[in-house]
Amino acid sequence: MRLENIRIFEGRNIYSHRKCIRADVDLEGYEETPSKDIDEFNRCLIRMIPELSTHRCGIDEDSGFIKRLMESTYLAHICEHITIALQNIAGIDVSYGKAREIQGPKYYIIFEYRYRETALKCFYLAMDIVNKLIGKNDKLINFDDRIKNIKRCMIDENMGTSTEAICNEAKKRGIPVMKLGETGLVQLGLGKYGKIIESTICENTGTVAVDISCDKMASKEILRMNGIPVSSGFKINDEMELLDYSRTLGYPLVLKPQFGNHGKGVITNILKEEELLKAYNKLKSEYKDIILENHIYGNDYRVCVVDGKVEAAALRIPPFVVGDGLNTIKGLIDNLNHDPRRGCDHEKPLTRIKIDEEVIAHIAACGYKLHSVLEKGTKIYLRGNANISTGGIAIDCTDIISDENKELCVRAAEAVGLNICGIDLCCKDIKKSLLEQGVVLEINASPGIRMHHYPSQGKPRNVSEAIVNMMFKYTNGNIPIISVTGTNGKTTTTRLIAHTMSLAGYHVGMTVTGGIYINNECVEKGDTTGFDSAKRILINRNIDAAVLECARGGIIRRGLAYDLADVGIITNITGDHIGLDGIKNLKDLASVKSLVVEAVKEEGYAVINGDDTVSVTLIDRIKSNLVVFSMNKENEIMKKAIRDGGIGVYLCNEIIYASVAHKQINIINVNDIPIAYDGKLRFNIENCLASIAGLIGIGIDYNIIAKGLKTFRCDESLNPARFNMFNVGGIKVILDYGHNIEGYKSVVQALKSMKENKVIGVIGVPGDRKDEDINRVGEICAEGFDYIYIKEDKDRRGRRSGEVAKILEDSILDTKKISRERVEIELKEEEAFTKAIDNANPKDIVIVFLEEYEPLLNIVKSRIKYEEKKEKIMA
Repeated sequence: MRLENIRIFEGRNIYSHRKCIRADVDLEGYEETPSKDIDEFNRCLIRMIPELSTHRCGIDEDSGFIKRLMESTYLAHICEHITIALQNIAGIDVSYGKAREIQGPKYYIIFEYRYRETALKCFYLAMDIVNKLIGKNDKLINFDDRIKNIKRCMIDENMGTSTEAICNEAKKRGIPVMKLGETGLVQLGLGKYGKIIESTICENTGTVAVDISCDKMASKEILRMNGIPVSSGFKINDEMELLDYSRTLGYPLVLKPQFGNHGKGVITNILKEEELLKAYNKLKSEYKDIILENHIYGNDYRVCVVDGKVEAAALRIPPFVVGDGLNTIKGLIDNLNHDPRRGCDHEKPLTRIKIDEEVIAHIAACGYKLHSVLEKGTKIYLRGNANISTGGIAIDCTDIISDENKELCVRAAEAVGLNICGIDLCCKDIKKSLLEQGVVLEINASPGIRMHHYPSQGKPRNVSEAIVNMMFKYTNGNIPIISVTGTNGKTTTTRLIAHTMSLAGYHVGMTVTGGIYINNECVEKGDTTGFDSAKRILINRNIDAAVLECARGGIIRRGLAYDLADVGIITNITGDHIGLDGIKNLKDLASVKSLVVEAVKEEGYAVINGDDTVSVTLIDRIKSNLVVFSMNKENEIMKKAIRDGGIGVYLCNEIIYASVAHKQINIINVNDIPIAYDGKLRFNIENCLASIAGLIGIGIDYNIIAKGLKTFRCDESLNPARFNMFNVGGIKVILDYGHNIEGYKSVVQALKSMKENKVIGVIGVPGDRKDEDINRVGEICAEGFDYIYIKEDKDRRGRRSGEVAKILEDSILDTKKISRERVEIELKEEEAFTKAIDNANPKDIVIVFLEEYEPLLNIVKSRIKYEEKKEKIMA
């Protein structure tokens, strides 16, 4: 088995509405060999990965996969199950996968994932296992070491229980969640409503406040000045100061780093000078700034304040073991660490107890060693601090903290300026006033909240809910998303919708074939109809609406950048791109495009072309509200949708109507729509219908919709390369992006109604189209044009130079509808276009089906300037 390609899908995709990975593999001759026919394969596999026995594999019984394994199943399918099982072994709850033949020995394997790099490591191990068991790999597989490496990778990728709790709470409320690459940052919400979090620090948390909380001396001084009780202490610069201040404070003492977290470097309950000097010299080697404080006896409490309110309080207890008279202290620690709630870092509710110098020293201070066997019932603490990150546990105290202590904690948060913080208290009883029997030890920005969500005892407290409530006090974090796909018309539809929403007052982000636009300004040129472009729109803080063109290629390669749209539109589905990216027929193509109307909110709207026979087959997949548009008022699909409570948008007597809640609304006469060219461009009327349907779905006022249609033009500003018409010395010059059969048919049909003299076509077809499709384009052009220049795209997409042009020429001449003298091959697009204009007379039409817009636009502008200059001279 050899890996050929990997695709990562971060959201909904054509294989699943879950995150998944596609791996393309070559089975190298084993595609027809079931594992039961490979000596010892099944036995060794089950022994190595007993987790496979839990897989049902589509059979509603235990050990379904094992049953299939024994009966007859194949290597790609087995590799899929191994990959999932390895993720399960690492503690990751995933289950979805499938394997399908591409051609011959080539297969693709799909498997769900939560952590990308971890899942890839699992897949690579799965491949190695398969190759080892079929004898294709002679290297030893150290399974246990590989699993440990996978688990370490998972910990590195894990966002932590605090961040995950906030993200889960946001998702519960329908707030979109997006990881910002591998930065560790997460954005909740979209566009102008987006909020970035880093653990439990949100973007509205003041940086000065965070700095203050990180500086234990500064925070202590500010708290003291605000009447909050704190322990006495000094910053230490050398041993002389250490000894001087120790006499001032008196024992017991605490040494700690001035800048630190998670209890690291804190040495408590120092009772004499010798201990103090030893502790100081140890700390000095690790930390630059050290402070000395009084050791305060009492319990360790953590109080979490969010937005000026105490949301949770917990008693933190250092890790401890209780003797059973049998096990050593190390054995007792190991037993604690086997608790499934304990992880290596912050990925689980509790953290494993790491046996380090501090633990050994603490045990020694109690008169024991690691190999000591504790008497039954004897309890010893393993550390001086109770941080959850070093193995401590928490007991919820939210219901018993006194009102006075709550007020003190809120005042402490306000004094420092933190909107989310964890306040560490040391006192004998949290039910009694801190002023009488305790102090604030420190105040923490980015407090861990897992102790409150998953206390070892007591009631869980949903602190993440309070954080999300604070961040989204005035908004739900969403912006309207309209997603548009189809074969033809999707760019014009996208642009028209964005234009109209701008008139409605929205700040629109838009992705189209021509580039990324923010508030009508192009910020990046190119074909930007894929995942990355859409994501850039959705995180942009300057927008409050997104209109996204989603092309076939982008959907196949990366899936959707959003979870659910408010409106999904399919303009039409025709046979373009069949034969590419595994698309074998119209059914496959429809399955790809259907993702856009499937991924719509339940209360949103899916828009379908009722005149398109392929599009209407997708209606059963739609779970949202339905809108059907049609050029025919009597379209049966639309009429049924209207009867069922849906919306219809249709053309009747050259007027566009909408049927909403069984009421007929007159939207606009097509003669008032510039891009319809007095009704001659029927394909643009269809695009208007699709746009109106989407705009109604998003809730735009009908008058604004009409205004949008009246002010939208096919020009270089609003809709470049889409039937842009110019007058060049009396010649109608049209620049159009049409590049497939339906595009050519629509334009040729429109030109027949506009023709005054001859029509000159400059034609070409992308090289990745099938020969029969190229032939059909040639036939259409032979019927519609009086003179033809055949050019070729710079990007030949795998074809030889002149190959596509020759196919076009042969198909044109084979029709016998145009003579050889009126067909010319000029491979360079700009030169072919120039020749066409030079060969034209006033009242002729020159239409170019372009690859690159701007070079041809420059030619047109220079010709117009020349004609204007000539007219001035003649005048």
